[in-house]
Amino acid sequence: MDQERWGRRIKAFRKLKGFTQIEFSDATGISLSIVGEVERGKRKPSDEFLERTVEVLGVSLVELEPPIEKVNAKADNSSH
Repeated sequence: MDQERWGRRIKAFRKLKGFTQIEFSDATGISLSIVGEVERGKRKPSDEFLERTVEVLGVSLVELEPPIEKVNAKADNSSH
């Protein structure tokens, strides 16, 4: 689940910055197949992948990181 959220964020920022997957792969030095796997949520991005991504896209890791999902409030209240 977490890797899917990372993949969606990375893909969104890549597109926002105007990179195709091929251009992004070339700019980061990460293979196209790995970029695709990360974006599809099939692979969790490594620390090196994230470092290269933020450098190429010009964003911080905090900006790139998926937001924390809110816990279901109804489930929390049912225990009281």
